[in-house]
Amino acid sequence: MDPLFNNASWLKKKGIPSLTLLAGILMGAAFFSWYAKMSKTLEIAEAARPVSQRGALTSDEENTINVFEEAASSVVFITTKRRTYDFFRNVMEQPAGTGSGFVWDQKGHIVTNYHVLQGGNAFEVVLLDQSIHEAKVIGLYPDKDMAILKIEADPKLLRPIPLGSSSDLKVGQKVLAIGNPFGLDHSLSTGVVSALDRTIESVNGREIEEVIQTDAAINPGNSGGPLLDSAGRLIGVNTQILSRSGASAGIGFAIPVDAVRRAAPQLIRFGEVKRAGMGISIGASTSIQRMLWRRGIKGVLIMYVQPRSGADKAGLRGTHRRGRKLQLGDILVDIEGEAIATPQDLYRVLDRFEIGTEVNVTFLRNGEKQKTKVTLEAISSR
Repeated sequence: MDPLFNNASWLKKKGIPSLTLLAGILMGAAFFSWYAKMSKTLEIAEAARPVSQRGALTSDEENTINVFEEAASSVVFITTKRRTYDFFRNVMEQPAGTGSGFVWDQKGHIVTNYHVLQGGNAFEVVLLDQSIHEAKVIGLYPDKDMAILKIEADPKLLRPIPLGSSSDLKVGQKVLAIGNPFGLDHSLSTGVVSALDRTIESVNGREIEEVIQTDAAINPGNSGGPLLDSAGRLIGVNTQILSRSGASAGIGFAIPVDAVRRAAPQLIRFGEVKRAGMGISIGASTSIQRMLWRRGIKGVLIMYVQPRSGADKAGLRGTHRRGRKLQLGDILVDIEGEAIATPQDLYRVLDRFEIGTEVNVTFLRNGEKQKTKVTLEAISSR
Protein backbone atom coordinates (compact mmCIF):
# COMPACT_ATOMS: atom_id res chain seq x y z
CA MET A 1 0.00 0.00 0.00
CA ASP A 2 1.12 3.56 -0.79
CA PRO A 3 2.90 5.05 2.26
CA LEU A 4 1.32 8.44 1.54
CA PHE A 5 -2.11 6.89 1.63
CA ASN A 6 -1.21 5.24 4.88
CA ASN A 7 -0.19 8.65 6.41
CA ALA A 8 -3.40 10.26 5.18
CA SER A 9 -5.41 7.48 6.69
CA TRP A 10 -3.57 7.89 9.98
CA LEU A 11 -4.24 11.62 9.98
CA LYS A 12 -7.84 10.96 9.20
CA LYS A 13 -8.05 8.54 12.08
CA LYS A 14 -5.83 10.28 14.61
CA GLY A 15 -5.23 13.86 13.56
CA ILE A 16 -8.64 15.47 13.95
CA PRO A 17 -9.05 14.66 17.66
CA SER A 18 -5.51 15.87 18.29
CA LEU A 19 -6.20 19.11 16.51
CA THR A 20 -9.37 19.54 18.52
CA LEU A 21 -7.41 19.01 21.74
CA LEU A 22 -4.76 21.47 20.66
CA ALA A 23 -7.38 24.05 19.75
CA GLY A 24 -9.05 23.60 23.14
CA ILE A 25 -5.75 24.17 24.93
CA LEU A 26 -5.07 27.32 22.95
CA MET A 27 -8.58 28.67 23.56
CA GLY A 28 -8.33 27.93 27.29
CA ALA A 29 -5.01 29.73 27.50
CA ALA A 30 -6.47 32.70 25.67
CA PHE A 31 -9.50 32.76 28.03
CA PHE A 32 -7.40 32.70 31.19
CA SER A 33 -5.12 35.39 29.77
CA TRP A 34 -8.19 37.54 29.05
CA TYR A 35 -9.68 36.80 32.51
CA ALA A 36 -6.43 37.75 34.25
CA LYS A 37 -6.28 41.03 32.34
CA MET A 38 -9.93 41.78 33.15
CA SER A 39 -9.38 40.97 36.84
CA LYS A 40 -6.42 43.32 36.98
CA THR A 41 -8.48 45.96 35.19
CA LEU A 42 -11.31 45.53 37.71
CA GLU A 43 -8.87 45.62 40.64
CA ILE A 44 -7.32 48.80 39.31
CA ALA A 45 -10.77 50.26 38.78
CA GLU A 46 -11.78 49.36 42.35
CA ALA A 47 -8.57 50.73 43.81
CA ALA A 48 -8.98 53.89 41.83
CA ARG A 49 -12.34 54.82 43.47
CA PRO A 50 -11.77 57.85 45.69
CA VAL A 51 -12.73 57.87 49.39
CA SER A 52 -15.19 60.61 50.19
CA GLN A 53 -13.99 62.93 52.91
CA ARG A 54 -16.19 62.81 56.01
CA GLY A 55 -15.71 66.39 56.98
CA ALA A 56 -15.85 67.70 60.53
CA LEU A 57 -18.21 66.14 63.04
CA THR A 58 -21.12 68.29 64.07
CA SER A 59 -20.95 69.85 67.52
CA ASP A 60 -23.84 67.60 68.59
CA GLU A 61 -21.96 64.47 67.44
CA GLU A 62 -18.79 65.56 69.21
CA ASN A 63 -20.73 66.21 72.40
CA THR A 64 -22.46 62.81 72.24
CA ILE A 65 -19.12 61.04 71.74
CA ASN A 66 -17.51 62.94 74.61
CA VAL A 67 -20.38 62.24 77.00
CA PHE A 68 -20.34 58.53 76.17
CA GLU A 69 -16.57 58.20 76.53
CA GLU A 70 -16.63 59.99 79.88
CA ALA A 71 -19.60 58.06 81.29
CA ALA A 72 -18.91 54.57 79.91
CA SER A 73 -16.42 53.70 82.64
CA SER A 74 -19.08 54.46 85.28
CA VAL A 75 -21.62 52.02 83.82
CA VAL A 76 -21.59 48.36 84.88
CA PHE A 77 -23.17 45.11 83.70
CA ILE A 78 -25.01 43.14 86.41
CA THR A 79 -25.76 39.42 86.32
CA THR A 80 -28.28 38.05 88.79
CA LYS A 81 -28.01 34.36 89.69
CA ARG A 82 -29.94 31.90 91.79
CA ARG A 83 -27.43 29.89 93.83
CA THR A 84 -28.59 26.60 95.35
CA TYR A 85 -26.95 23.55 96.90
CA ASP A 86 -27.62 19.90 96.19
CA PHE A 87 -27.69 17.08 98.74
CA PHE A 88 -23.89 16.88 98.71
CA ARG A 89 -23.53 20.65 99.22
CA ASN A 90 -22.35 21.18 95.67
CA VAL A 91 -23.07 24.69 94.41
CA MET A 92 -25.45 25.05 91.49
CA GLU A 93 -26.11 28.39 89.83
CA GLN A 94 -28.89 29.36 87.49
CA PRO A 95 -29.09 32.73 85.72
CA ALA A 96 -32.00 34.81 86.96
CA GLY A 97 -31.53 37.93 84.86
CA THR A 98 -29.26 40.73 83.75
CA GLY A 99 -29.32 44.48 84.06
CA SER A 100 -27.28 47.62 84.33
CA GLY A 101 -26.02 49.88 87.08
CA PHE A 102 -23.56 52.66 87.71
CA VAL A 103 -20.78 53.53 90.14
CA TRP A 104 -21.97 55.73 93.00
CA ASP A 105 -18.66 56.22 94.83
CA GLN A 106 -15.09 54.94 94.98
CA LYS A 107 -15.97 52.71 97.93
CA GLY A 108 -17.55 50.30 95.46
CA HIS A 109 -21.23 51.15 95.86
CA ILE A 110 -23.29 50.44 92.73
CA VAL A 111 -26.79 51.81 92.12
CA THR A 112 -29.31 49.72 90.19
CA ASN A 113 -33.01 48.81 90.14
CA TYR A 114 -34.58 46.65 92.82
CA HIS A 115 -36.26 44.50 90.17
CA VAL A 116 -32.88 43.71 88.55
CA LEU A 117 -31.95 41.78 91.71
CA GLN A 118 -35.30 40.04 92.20
CA GLY A 119 -35.17 36.27 92.09
CA GLY A 120 -31.44 36.12 92.78
CA ASN A 121 -29.17 35.56 95.75
CA ALA A 122 -25.79 35.89 94.01
CA PHE A 123 -24.68 38.84 91.91
CA GLU A 124 -21.79 39.72 89.61
CA VAL A 125 -20.72 43.15 88.42
CA VAL A 126 -18.65 43.57 85.26
CA LEU A 127 -16.72 46.82 84.84
CA LEU A 128 -15.67 48.47 81.58
CA ASP A 129 -12.31 46.65 81.62
CA GLN A 130 -14.28 43.35 81.70
CA SER A 131 -13.12 42.54 85.23
CA ILE A 132 -15.75 40.51 87.13
CA HIS A 133 -16.53 41.22 90.78
CA GLU A 134 -18.78 39.41 93.24
CA ALA A 135 -21.29 41.85 94.70
CA LYS A 136 -23.29 41.90 97.91
CA VAL A 137 -26.58 43.66 98.55
CA ILE A 138 -26.22 46.72 100.79
CA GLY A 139 -29.67 48.27 100.59
CA LEU A 140 -33.10 47.70 99.06
CA TYR A 141 -35.84 50.25 98.38
CA PRO A 142 -38.69 48.59 96.48
CA ASP A 143 -40.93 51.66 96.89
CA LYS A 144 -38.73 53.49 94.36
CA ASP A 145 -37.38 50.38 92.57
CA MET A 146 -33.87 51.09 93.87
CA ALA A 147 -31.07 48.92 95.23
CA ILE A 148 -27.43 49.34 96.22
CA LEU A 149 -24.73 46.71 95.64
CA LYS A 150 -21.12 46.80 96.83
CA ILE A 151 -18.02 45.38 95.19
CA GLU A 152 -14.38 45.23 96.21
CA ALA A 153 -12.34 46.77 93.40
CA ASP A 154 -9.37 49.02 92.79
CA PRO A 155 -10.62 52.59 93.37
CA LYS A 156 -8.85 53.57 90.15
CA LEU A 157 -11.40 51.46 88.26
CA LEU A 158 -14.34 53.09 90.03
CA ARG A 159 -15.42 56.39 88.50
CA PRO A 160 -18.52 57.83 90.17
CA ILE A 161 -20.97 59.28 87.70
CA PRO A 162 -21.49 63.07 87.99
CA LEU A 163 -24.85 64.00 89.54
CA GLY A 164 -27.29 66.45 88.02
CA SER A 165 -30.77 67.55 89.05
CA SER A 166 -34.19 66.47 87.84
CA SER A 167 -36.04 69.49 89.26
CA ASP A 168 -35.12 71.83 86.39
CA LEU A 169 -35.56 69.47 83.43
CA LYS A 170 -37.47 70.66 80.36
CA VAL A 171 -39.42 68.64 77.82
CA GLY A 172 -37.31 68.46 74.66
CA GLN A 173 -33.94 68.30 76.39
CA LYS A 174 -31.51 65.82 74.86
CA VAL A 175 -30.84 62.70 76.93
CA LEU A 176 -28.51 59.72 76.61
CA ALA A 177 -29.12 56.22 77.98
CA ILE A 178 -26.21 53.82 78.51
CA GLY A 179 -26.72 50.20 79.50
CA ASN A 180 -26.61 46.57 78.51
CA PRO A 181 -29.73 45.81 76.45
CA PHE A 182 -30.06 42.09 75.72
CA GLY A 183 -26.58 41.60 77.20
CA LEU A 184 -24.90 43.95 74.71
CA ASP A 185 -22.74 45.85 77.16
CA HIS A 186 -22.19 49.60 77.07
CA SER A 187 -24.74 50.35 74.37
CA LEU A 188 -25.72 53.97 73.81
CA SER A 189 -29.08 55.35 72.76
CA THR A 190 -30.16 58.95 72.54
CA GLY A 191 -33.43 60.83 72.61
CA VAL A 192 -35.20 63.62 74.41
CA VAL A 193 -37.22 64.19 77.54
CA SER A 194 -40.68 63.34 76.23
CA ALA A 195 -42.64 64.28 79.37
CA LEU A 196 -42.19 65.01 83.07
CA ASP A 197 -44.05 64.21 86.28
CA ARG A 198 -45.26 60.81 85.11
CA THR A 199 -46.42 58.27 87.70
CA ILE A 200 -45.57 54.57 87.41
CA GLU A 201 -46.12 51.60 89.68
CA SER A 202 -43.20 50.05 91.53
CA VAL A 203 -42.70 46.33 92.03
CA ASN A 204 -44.53 46.42 95.38
CA GLY A 205 -47.52 48.38 94.11
CA ARG A 206 -46.41 51.75 95.46
CA GLU A 207 -46.49 54.66 93.04
CA ILE A 208 -43.27 56.34 91.91
CA GLU A 209 -43.91 60.00 91.17
CA GLU A 210 -42.12 62.71 89.19
CA VAL A 211 -40.86 60.07 86.76
CA ILE A 212 -39.08 61.14 83.56
CA GLN A 213 -40.49 59.88 80.25
CA THR A 214 -38.06 59.55 77.33
CA ASP A 215 -38.00 58.23 73.78
CA ALA A 216 -34.37 57.09 74.10
CA ALA A 217 -34.41 53.35 73.41
CA ILE A 218 -34.65 51.39 76.66
CA ASN A 219 -34.75 47.61 76.29
CA PRO A 220 -34.51 44.60 78.64
CA GLY A 221 -31.07 44.85 80.23
CA ASN A 222 -31.09 48.66 80.30
CA SER A 223 -32.83 48.65 83.69
CA GLY A 224 -30.70 50.27 86.37
CA GLY A 225 -28.53 52.15 83.90
CA PRO A 226 -28.09 55.92 83.87
CA LEU A 227 -30.07 58.50 81.95
CA LEU A 228 -27.77 61.45 81.29
CA ASP A 229 -28.22 65.01 80.13
CA SER A 230 -26.09 66.59 77.41
CA ALA A 231 -23.54 67.62 80.04
CA GLY A 232 -23.00 63.98 81.03
CA ARG A 233 -24.73 64.37 84.41
CA LEU A 234 -27.03 61.76 85.90
CA ILE A 235 -30.66 62.89 85.72
CA GLY A 236 -32.42 59.55 86.13
CA VAL A 237 -32.22 55.77 86.48
CA ASN A 238 -33.80 53.82 83.62
CA THR A 239 -36.42 51.52 85.08
CA GLN A 240 -39.40 50.67 82.86
CA ILE A 241 -40.77 50.72 79.33
CA LEU A 242 -44.31 50.83 78.04
CA SER A 243 -44.47 48.18 75.33
CA ARG A 244 -46.72 45.35 74.22
CA SER A 245 -43.79 43.41 72.73
CA GLY A 246 -41.35 43.82 75.63
CA ALA A 247 -38.91 45.75 73.44
CA SER A 248 -38.50 49.50 73.16
CA ALA A 249 -41.50 51.28 71.69
CA GLY A 250 -40.25 54.81 72.28
CA ILE A 251 -41.80 55.15 75.73
CA GLY A 252 -39.34 54.65 78.55
CA PHE A 253 -39.31 55.81 82.15
CA ALA A 254 -36.54 56.82 84.53
CA ILE A 255 -36.57 57.41 88.29
CA PRO A 256 -35.60 61.06 88.88
CA VAL A 257 -32.09 61.63 90.21
CA ASP A 258 -33.40 63.82 93.04
CA ALA A 259 -35.13 60.75 94.50
CA VAL A 260 -31.90 58.76 94.10
CA ARG A 261 -29.86 61.44 95.86
CA ARG A 262 -32.23 61.39 98.84
CA ALA A 263 -32.38 57.61 99.12
CA ALA A 264 -28.83 56.42 98.36
CA PRO A 265 -27.16 57.72 101.56
CA GLN A 266 -29.80 56.01 103.73
CA LEU A 267 -29.55 52.77 101.77
CA ILE A 268 -25.78 52.75 102.21
CA ARG A 269 -25.97 53.58 105.92
CA PHE A 270 -29.05 51.67 107.07
CA GLY A 271 -29.78 49.20 104.27
CA GLU A 272 -33.22 50.75 103.84
CA VAL A 273 -34.91 54.12 103.59
CA LYS A 274 -36.59 55.50 106.67
CA ARG A 275 -39.66 57.45 105.63
CA ALA A 276 -42.33 59.37 107.50
CA GLY A 277 -45.36 57.40 108.62
CA MET A 278 -48.18 57.36 111.14
CA GLY A 279 -47.68 53.89 112.61
CA ILE A 280 -50.77 52.31 111.07
CA SER A 281 -51.76 49.46 108.77
CA ILE A 282 -54.43 50.27 106.22
CA GLY A 283 -56.97 48.39 104.12
CA ALA A 284 -55.23 48.61 100.77
CA SER A 285 -57.08 45.80 99.01
CA THR A 286 -59.49 46.49 96.17
CA SER A 287 -62.33 44.75 98.01
CA ILE A 288 -62.03 47.09 101.00
CA GLN A 289 -61.91 50.14 98.74
CA ARG A 290 -65.03 48.95 96.92
CA MET A 291 -66.80 48.40 100.23
CA LEU A 292 -66.12 52.02 101.19
CA TRP A 293 -67.18 53.35 97.79
CA ARG A 294 -70.47 51.43 97.97
CA ARG A 295 -71.13 53.33 101.18
CA GLY A 296 -70.35 56.60 99.44
CA ILE A 297 -67.09 57.04 101.37
CA LYS A 298 -63.85 58.24 99.79
CA GLY A 299 -61.06 57.52 102.22
CA VAL A 300 -58.59 54.98 103.58
CA LEU A 301 -59.62 52.56 106.31
CA ILE A 302 -57.27 52.06 109.28
CA MET A 303 -56.95 48.35 110.02
CA TYR A 304 -54.42 48.46 112.86
CA VAL A 305 -52.77 51.11 115.03
CA GLN A 306 -49.34 50.30 116.39
CA PRO A 307 -49.15 50.84 120.17
CA ARG A 308 -47.30 54.00 121.24
CA SER A 309 -47.09 55.21 117.64
CA GLY A 310 -47.94 58.72 116.49
CA ALA A 311 -51.39 57.55 115.42
CA ASP A 312 -51.98 55.84 118.78
CA LYS A 313 -50.97 58.95 120.70
CA ALA A 314 -53.32 61.00 118.52
CA GLY A 315 -56.24 58.74 119.44
CA LEU A 316 -56.80 57.07 116.07
CA ARG A 317 -58.48 53.66 116.13
CA GLY A 318 -58.08 50.55 114.01
CA THR A 319 -60.63 47.97 112.86
CA HIS A 320 -61.58 45.42 115.51
CA ARG A 321 -64.24 42.87 116.41
CA ARG A 322 -67.00 43.70 118.86
CA GLY A 323 -68.63 40.40 119.65
CA ARG A 324 -69.54 38.88 116.32
CA LYS A 325 -69.58 42.18 114.52
CA LEU A 326 -66.64 43.82 112.79
CA GLN A 327 -66.23 47.39 113.96
CA LEU A 328 -64.63 49.48 111.23
CA GLY A 329 -61.73 51.66 112.27
CA ASP A 330 -61.25 55.34 111.55
CA ILE A 331 -61.26 56.35 107.89
CA LEU A 332 -58.64 58.90 106.82
CA VAL A 333 -60.06 61.50 104.43
CA ASP A 334 -57.64 64.45 104.59
CA ILE A 335 -54.08 65.29 105.65
CA GLU A 336 -52.98 68.93 105.68
CA GLY A 337 -55.71 69.89 103.21
CA GLU A 338 -54.89 67.07 100.79
CA ALA A 339 -57.80 64.72 100.07
CA ILE A 340 -57.09 61.06 100.85
CA ALA A 341 -59.31 58.86 98.67
CA THR A 342 -56.97 55.91 98.01
CA PRO A 343 -53.93 54.25 99.60
CA GLN A 344 -51.80 55.84 96.86
CA ASP A 345 -53.03 59.28 97.95
CA LEU A 346 -51.92 58.53 101.50
CA TYR A 347 -48.46 57.33 100.42
CA ARG A 348 -47.98 60.34 98.16
CA VAL A 349 -48.92 62.88 100.82
CA LEU A 350 -46.83 61.31 103.59
CA ASP A 351 -43.77 61.17 101.32
CA ARG A 352 -43.78 64.97 101.24
CA PHE A 353 -43.14 65.32 104.97
CA GLU A 354 -40.04 64.84 107.06
CA ILE A 355 -39.89 62.49 110.03
CA GLY A 356 -41.02 64.32 113.18
CA THR A 357 -43.45 66.65 111.39
CA GLU A 358 -46.83 67.19 113.05
CA VAL A 359 -49.67 67.04 110.53
CA ASN A 360 -53.38 67.84 110.71
CA VAL A 361 -55.51 64.77 110.02
CA THR A 362 -59.23 64.62 109.24
CA PHE A 363 -60.98 61.27 109.63
CA LEU A 364 -64.42 59.67 109.81
CA ARG A 365 -65.54 57.81 112.93
CA ASN A 366 -69.02 56.31 112.92
CA GLY A 367 -69.89 58.56 109.99
CA GLU A 368 -68.82 61.78 111.71
CA LYS A 369 -65.84 63.94 110.69
CA GLN A 370 -63.23 64.52 113.37
CA LYS A 371 -59.78 66.13 113.45
CA THR A 372 -56.53 65.37 115.25
CA LYS A 373 -52.79 66.04 115.00
CA VAL A 374 -50.32 63.21 114.33
CA THR A 375 -46.55 63.40 114.73
CA LEU A 376 -44.96 61.43 111.91
CA GLU A 377 -42.33 58.85 112.82
CA ALA A 378 -39.68 56.84 111.02
CA ILE A 379 -40.93 53.63 109.47
CA SER A 380 -39.19 51.03 107.36
CA SER A 381 -39.57 51.20 103.57
CA ARG A 382 -39.37 47.42 103.22
